[in-house]
Amino acid sequence: MKVVLIILTLLVVLLVIVYAYYGGFKRISFRIENQGGETVVYENLAGDYSQSPKVMDRVYHALLNDEKVTTAKGFGIYYDNPKKVEKDKLRSEIGCIVENIDSYTLTGLAEKYKVKTLPQSDFAVAEFPFKGKLSVLFGIMKVYPALDKFNKAHGYTESPITEIYDVPNRKIIYRRETKKE
Repeated sequence: MKVVLIILTLLVVLLVIVYAYYGGFKRISFRIENQGGETVVYENLAGDYSQSPKVMDRVYHALLNDEKVTTAKGFGIYYDNPKKVEKDKLRSEIGCIVENIDSYTLTGLAEKYKVKTLPQSDFAVAEFPFKGKLSVLFGIMKVYPALDKFNKAHGYTESPITEIYDVPNRKIIYRRETKKE
């Protein structure tokens, strides 16, 4: 019985450490900031948002291996609320942010891929630590409910959410345009 109690205690301690490491105890706060203007290479995704990592990886590897373009930031724009829209009808755009790229290379990319510049606007912005796949899950569990509360408190409408995976800076940036009802 004593061994079982020790094992359970160690398991709980391990889970708390993992939860803390991946950002589970991070306090979520929002700021209003003018952002946008990033140039992105992306694919449209219709269906379950859980397919996003595969699409992002596909775009990343196509840019790296086929085009010799390195990227360090992934992104997803999620247009629909999965609590209100069936999984197979969810809409998103998934891909990579391309930075410091010349116009000639960008023109070549636009001939093969979907390329656009994200609109600049005022957004409610929050950041969450990015230390691996569990950070993405914990971020969704913590940021989305906090963002919904923030929107309601300030009278903002539900609008698409952009997630930016800033790998070099080890953070996920969540942003939603601040439109009034």
